[in-house]
Amino acid sequence: MSEGIVKRINGTLLLLLTISCCDVFPQVEETHSLRFMFWNVENFFDARDDTVIDDDEFLPGGVRRWTWKRYYDKTVALSKVVVAAGGWEAPALVGLSEVENRMVVEDLVRRTGLSKSGYSIIHEDSPDPRGIDVCIMYRHDIVKVLEYRYFTPADTQVTPFRSRSLLYAKFLICEDTVHVFLNHWPSRRGGVLAAESLRTTIAMLLREKADSVAEAEGGGAFIIFAGDFNATPTDRIMNILKEDYTSGLSMINLSALLSPGTGTYRYRGIWEMIDQVLVSERFLRGPGSMRVNPASLRIFNEKFVLTEDPVYPGPSPLSTYRGFSYQGGFSDHLPVLLDIISSKLY
Repeated sequence: MSEGIVKRINGTLLLLLTISCCDVFPQVEETHSLRFMFWNVENFFDARDDTVIDDDEFLPGGVRRWTWKRYYDKTVALSKVVVAAGGWEAPALVGLSEVENRMVVEDLVRRTGLSKSGYSIIHEDSPDPRGIDVCIMYRHDIVKVLEYRYFTPADTQVTPFRSRSLLYAKFLICEDTVHVFLNHWPSRRGGVLAAESLRTTIAMLLREKADSVAEAEGGGAFIIFAGDFNATPTDRIMNILKEDYTSGLSMINLSALLSPGTGTYRYRGIWEMIDQVLVSERFLRGPGSMRVNPASLRIFNEKFVLTEDPVYPGPSPLSTYRGFSYQGGFSDHLPVLLDIISSKLY
């Protein structure tokens, strides 16, 4: 057989082998993970007297003997948790509750190890009498803010509204639009009917605003509800957020899928899952380049953020205070983390 014929045969075999390999081993779509984090950071106050709010408890002369040193120590401590929660890179979105003002958040992102992470801030003072707010830190190299608003109920039995505002932010992430609603609902403890009525009003407000977003996008939208709901996934009030109204929006409570007995807050020895994340069905079934694996939702419960409970056996979050005794920890809540997968570059 001539050398030319051999070359032609070998070339044909190579072409057939290449086509066959492409059929059997198709190109794998490259994906990118974006981490979302929510954390109630437990009374993140500075040591300056703000005459507009009731912050006397967290002043050098207050009952907790809060000082600038303790404030800066807490600021650094919080940053270490955010860094650890991010793993190889800082989370793209970080929702926080119980921050006193914009300054404490700016100190967190400018004066700690987070300063190189490129965080920008969404913050606005809430009507809460203690001045604690909800806010979002976002990496502006990955995330673009299209708009944001803070909502309060227009008609409540408590006049004027004196609680945390509902934060809505619309982001552009990897060429898709993602809508985040951040919450910190009033406490359910104490059995006060007025408080329960207000909580229901806020839940209805959240659902109303989310339905409007879904309707504007033809019934499908990438929507996240997150925050401290002061309720567990099985509490009846949480059903308000899942019900399918005229918009066709279906919200899935990922926190309800976690193992029984786990939680973000420990009350009298019992773990409660009160810091929750719900996502719209589109994150799970498409269409679009964004998706979420429900199993990716998890509680950040590394050993260094826990301590042995001296009263109820077992670990509890290592908080800043235990009662009025300063212990220099992080928060009485644990953070929750969610990974969002995108098939597009950012």
